[in-house]
Amino acid sequence: MSNHQIQLSKVVPLLRPGTFVTLENQPSDLPPFQVLRCRGGRCWVRQQAWGHHVQWEVEHGRLNAA
Repeated sequence: MSNHQIQLSKVVPLLRPGTFVTLENQPSDLPPFQVLRCRGGRCWVRQQAWGHHVQWEVEHGRLNAA
């Protein structure tokens, strides 16, 4: 792998608050999660049915844009 390819492989997609994401290996019957915020390689997400005070901290690399 060239140096340029290594640098590109480290780039992670920007997940803005309010966007919807899925987890790696997420079951198809589970709705997407909503991104609340991301910082330092971690994102806080929630399910809309959970209410506003319940959040889950997930590694950024485990999330895919829905």
